Amino acid sequence: MPESVGYYVNWPSHHVFRSAGALNNFNIHFVISGKGYIEIDDQKYELTAGDAVLYFPLQKQHYYSSKDDPWNIRWVHFYGESLSDYFIARNLHRSPLWKIRQPELWFAAHEELLKETEKNRMLHPGKLSTLTYALITLFVENAIPLSEHKSNNASQRIHELLPIMQHEAAEPFSLERWADEAGVSTHYFCKLFKSVMEMTPIEFITRCRLQMAKQWLLERKEVSIGQIANDSGYPSVSYFNKRFIEHEGVTPSAYRQLFDV
Repeated sequence: MPESVGYYVNWPSHHVFRSAGALNNFNIHFVISGKGYIEIDDQKYELTAGDAVLYFPLQKQHYYSSKDDPWNIRWVHFYGESLSDYFIARNLHRSPLWKIRQPELWFAAHEELLKETEKNRMLHPGKLSTLTYALITLFVENAIPLSEHKSNNASQRIHELLPIMQHEAAEPFSLERWADEAGVSTHYFCKLFKSVMEMTPIEFITRCRLQMAKQWLLERKEVSIGQIANDSGYPSVSYFNKRFIEHEGVTPSAYRQLFDV
């Protein structure tokens, strides 16, 4: 549930300092435009558009706007059972500083939550909870450690390549081609891809191919299993069947029959 949600705009004197133990909730602050600063362990870091801060409960907090270029910053404070375990399991405890890959999605979700709180306050707790969870989920899915983003743009390049890899998944897979697209060696591409996606490049391609195959099995009922296999990148029907069973637990034919209504 949200404890509070809001924004600050054109407030050059905006300055927050909370000692350790002062605040018993999580909070996310996300910079829309302008810039500001956060101090951690006596070090000062600059935050600009697309950067975010995630504080855990009871943490010391010290952040403030630039006086020359005041930030437009969105924020939400929230509670939740097991949220610490949820964030830690996804490595969100590694750093309070993050870069959001799709800022427009997070902004839209925050705007929806803000409108609900301004209009109805706590009248619809179920809706508030759902909107807050959506906001948190978008943060988890799109947050990249700020230090990693600034020191290594290759990880961002992986995210940019994903839609293209998905679109071309049925074509013969070339590790060298995708490593060249990312501007790294094949060895580093595999290592970087797994750190970003928690799977290897070929595992990602396999999932994309099988997702296409499942869709076509249901949409193109007059087309043979062999043709579906070939169209989704598997000239060998037996190998296609093997991969399909490994992921779905049934043969392509059985999968088609399950949804034959």
